[in-house]
Amino acid sequence: MELHGLDLVTGSNGSGKSSLYRALRLLSECAGSDSGNVVGSLARDGGLSSTLWAGPETISVDMRRGEAPVQGTVRKESVNLKLGFSGDDFGYLVDLGLPVSGFTFGDDIGRPVPSAFNRDPEIKRELVFSGPVARPGAVLVDRNGAVARLRGEKGEWVELSRRLHAYESMLTEVSDQDRAPEVLRVRDMVRSWRFYDHFRTDHEAPARQAQIGTRTPVLHHSGSDLAAALQTLRETGQDGLLDAAIGNAFPGSRLRIAVVDGRFSVELQQPGMLRAMAAAELSDGTLRYLMLVAALLTPRPPELMVLNEPETSLHVDLMPALAQLIVQAGERSQLIVVSHSAPLIAALRESGRVHQHELYKDVGETRIKDLGALEGPPWRWPRR
Repeated sequence: MELHGLDLVTGSNGSGKSSLYRALRLLSECAGSDSGNVVGSLARDGGLSSTLWAGPETISVDMRRGEAPVQGTVRKESVNLKLGFSGDDFGYLVDLGLPVSGFTFGDDIGRPVPSAFNRDPEIKRELVFSGPVARPGAVLVDRNGAVARLRGEKGEWVELSRRLHAYESMLTEVSDQDRAPEVLRVRDMVRSWRFYDHFRTDHEAPARQAQIGTRTPVLHHSGSDLAAALQTLRETGQDGLLDAAIGNAFPGSRLRIAVVDGRFSVELQQPGMLRAMAAAELSDGTLRYLMLVAALLTPRPPELMVLNEPETSLHVDLMPALAQLIVQAGERSQLIVVSHSAPLIAALRESGRVHQHELYKDVGETRIKDLGALEGPPWRWPRR
């Protein structure tokens, strides 16, 4: 999927939107995100088998036409999950699979050793490459099994490490700034990615309670540090943008952050009210909108931000204000919005700044509408 700065992913239920979101999360965990690592995440979600294509390895033309039943044959390819992304400077690919015959590589010289964790996914191959296209001549760092190699100045391969464990990504384990700065650049890039999915707005949500506050340029994915993040916006010179975001959504309202003994809490003064409404009194939709404001106006924009169904709990009248926030954020970060809200989609389209990708199912496969089989970057996945 080619990205354009502000990208909207739409499609009916079951079309693959959640799979795309999950794939991006898994990629971020290869760099050691705050939620863990990619192998642990896969294991918690049911193992590698939970990500695998449930259809046949090969779909014939007759199957696609409906002239033959969809049926499988003897599997020829190895079990794998391949993920990758590329940018203007660098790209990254990872290939995950299963241990062979109950063994896993990992001793000092890379020999297979028996393991009780023989259902854990393994990182089989990783590449860091230059430019937007993954091709052999662009590869800068190549990890195969336990061994990671660096392409030297004259094109020769130089060993970086031969002790990488199967559950460790080279993005987290290779930290040679002098010899392999590309790995650190990709790691820092991926670690900056942010994902905002389902903010907590229940009665006991942390955002409804007073919290000890420190400067917070980046809102936590749970929204727990909302008050501190909003106050940080005020103190970093973004009062105008913050007040405009509140005024567009709730005309005549004013946001206040109460600070008592170092604890921060959100208050919203609304027209006609003799007192400000505390966070515990706000509706789910109002609280969620304030969280989106804090996330999208961040004074420290990331390389990539992904919003999964941001319209949840929001009234239709808030969609234009939310769309305006999203468009503004898309000017500073690569932004991907996953949504099936017709009002939000319409408001984003009206801006003329969004590129839409509509997903659909073709014989069970997720495809992008109007994207042909030969379109897109010519990925060359490495062999194991």
